[in-house]
Amino acid sequence: MARRQHDVPVLRRRSGLITLVLYTLALQAADSQRVKVEPEVSSFPGQDVTLRCSFSDPTGEVKKSQVTWIRETPDGKKVNIAVFNPQFGASYPEKSIDGRIAFRAPSLQDPSIVLQRITMGDEGNYICEYATYPSGNEEGTTRLFVLAKPSNNATVLPVRAGPDPIAVARCVSANGKPPSEITWVSALPGNSTSSMVKNSDGTVTVTSEYRVTPSDAFNGKDLSCVIQHKTLSQPESFLLKASIEYPPRVVISGYDENWFLGREGVELQCSAKANPPATSVVWTALSGVLPGSVEVNGPVLKVMKVDYELNTTFICEANNSVGTGKVEQNILVTDSRLPMKGAATGSIIGGIIAVIIILAVIGTIVMVIKRQRENRTNGDDVEGPPSYRPPPPKKTGGSTEALDKLHVDAPSRINAMDVDAYYDDPAEAHFRDNSSGPPGYSSPSGQEENYQRSALVQDDYLEQTHPIYNELSYPEPGSSYDGRSYVMSPAVYV
Repeated sequence: MARRQHDVPVLRRRSGLITLVLYTLALQAADSQRVKVEPEVSSFPGQDVTLRCSFSDPTGEVKKSQVTWIRETPDGKKVNIAVFNPQFGASYPEKSIDGRIAFRAPSLQDPSIVLQRITMGDEGNYICEYATYPSGNEEGTTRLFVLAKPSNNATVLPVRAGPDPIAVARCVSANGKPPSEITWVSALPGNSTSSMVKNSDGTVTVTSEYRVTPSDAFNGKDLSCVIQHKTLSQPESFLLKASIEYPPRVVISGYDENWFLGREGVELQCSAKANPPATSVVWTALSGVLPGSVEVNGPVLKVMKVDYELNTTFICEANNSVGTGKVEQNILVTDSRLPMKGAATGSIIGGIIAVIIILAVIGTIVMVIKRQRENRTNGDDVEGPPSYRPPPPKKTGGSTEALDKLHVDAPSRINAMDVDAYYDDPAEAHFRDNSSGPPGYSSPSGQEENYQRSALVQDDYLEQTHPIYNELSYPEPGSSYDGRSYVMSPAVYV
């Protein structure tokens, strides 16, 4: 086992060496190909074609004695068709092409030949062979392709709707060489099938069909046939529309479920969708006789005036070459008009809501503009920043603490309850505490004295807690400022 594993790299090296040797020999063979020809040549029937050949001998040591053109038949046989010898001249031994073949300029340096009026049977391999000394015969092969431009067409195959797959379109590329390639482009769920027929002249006719399970939903759908061939500069495309035949699909419209006595101007319409189109439309009633208040005009059943005779079932029937289709419509006549449908009511409500919203928006805009104008009239600077007003001073402690700071003898001035009351609202507290009468009721003169005491306590408290209060106070009543007399009061906090 170990020996086999050891031999694997050796085998790989030998295989690589063999490949290298074969490749080198192939290159040498290519370099030694001294007969120069064109690998492939194409032509059309009726045209002339030139098959070129030459011998490459840079050293001049090779002696060329003769050139022979050989045609290889389809069954593998080789037939000499043209020979040139410098001593004996040109010869054309093949009688089937006599008169259609000739050397272009008979010589060993340029033994090219011209085939005239090409036919489909001329297609094949042509060998240019040099007789040389001392290396012997050397040759080169040219493949002649005779092309035939096909005749292309596409057709739609009308079919009836059914459960089995069937061809709905056909595409034909006739008398072409080489055979054409046909493809289909379609959104229809289907597949294609192709067949080829070889003609007696060597051309080929290709036929392709597209098959689907036919349904009325496929009628009128697009599908394209695309043909590619060597003779065409670009693919040729045919756009088709599927034709699926089906019986009429009938629909009645016009009944709004609100036919009431005396209503006028209502009608029923019968629509028939079919392929081929419907040839006739017939109105009947389930009772067997159409009411006298109706008038039939083709697919339209017009009601002159609604009455109770219309409480029936109308039938519309349509026909085409495939079959018949019909549909029924029940009619219910009411005594009076029914309320509007929800859809219409909803539309009206939606419109009302939309109008209200629009009016509200307009009103808001008008109010804003009016408010801005009023502010400008009152002198407010709407554009500037809002005026700043500092908050009122906060009470830092209870009434007892305030009295301790002022060093006031509580019993001799006012009790703590009175200080709190006066701090909140002196006047209100005064009347609240003294308006209820005994006990503690004071005479008017006593009320005035208590009020003055309360004002003194408040002033002392503000002066102690806010020193700036004292500085902002104005002169006492009767004092003079600049020779004038003023009635002043303490500064007021806002």
